[in-house]
Amino acid sequence: MWQLFQFPLCPFSRKVRLLLGEKGVGYELVRESPWERRDEYIDLNPTGRTPIIRDAARDITLIDSTAICEYFEETVAAKPLISGTAINRAEIRRLAAWFDEQVYGDVVAPLLEERMKKRIINRAPPDGGVLRQAMRNANEHLDYIEYLLDHRSWLAGATLSLADFAAAAHLSVADYLGGVDWTGHDAAKGWYAGLKSRPSFRPLLSERMEIVAPPRHYELLDF
Repeated sequence: MWQLFQFPLCPFSRKVRLLLGEKGVGYELVRESPWERRDEYIDLNPTGRTPIIRDAARDITLIDSTAICEYFEETVAAKPLISGTAINRAEIRRLAAWFDEQVYGDVVAPLLEERMKKRIINRAPPDGGVLRQAMRNANEHLDYIEYLLDHRSWLAGATLSLADFAAAAHLSVADYLGGVDWTGHDAAKGWYAGLKSRPSFRPLLSERMEIVAPPRHYELLDF
């Protein structure tokens, strides 16, 4: 049985969970707080980051969300999420990387630092200026999502793909932390509501991080 080491507000873990859910791959969740840097976890993954997924019986350990997603895309035929022509697949990978790098750096990382890590680890108040800038950045990224949806059925093309789940994983964490204002972004909101309604997404919305509570609309499909 696969074990996925993660914590509830890790967007990279959420991306992996969404892919596994869509493909019907069973796994056990193992709660890991990477900032604690447990010796046993560092032995598995020297970077100390989440997620990693492990099958101890087969002595398989996979590290990094992109590598994990690619592994299951190659080994599980059900519900392909990186599909189509070579150009289509390149666009899916481009957008997944965009959300993993740019949206995480501009929006999710500062929100996690100010609204989660400072409270849990440092017992310190958030920096309002950092939060406001993260929300402005989120608004710009929603504009880009709407641009994509104006030209395509889904973010990377005609079919649902890993790009959509990567984007939704990051936005779901930002939304949990109160960093997304959906006002004026009806197309993005409708796209996200559709993803939230999928069976693979519902377990994520029911989880909570200690001390940090999401806004009231977070779990609602009609928000």
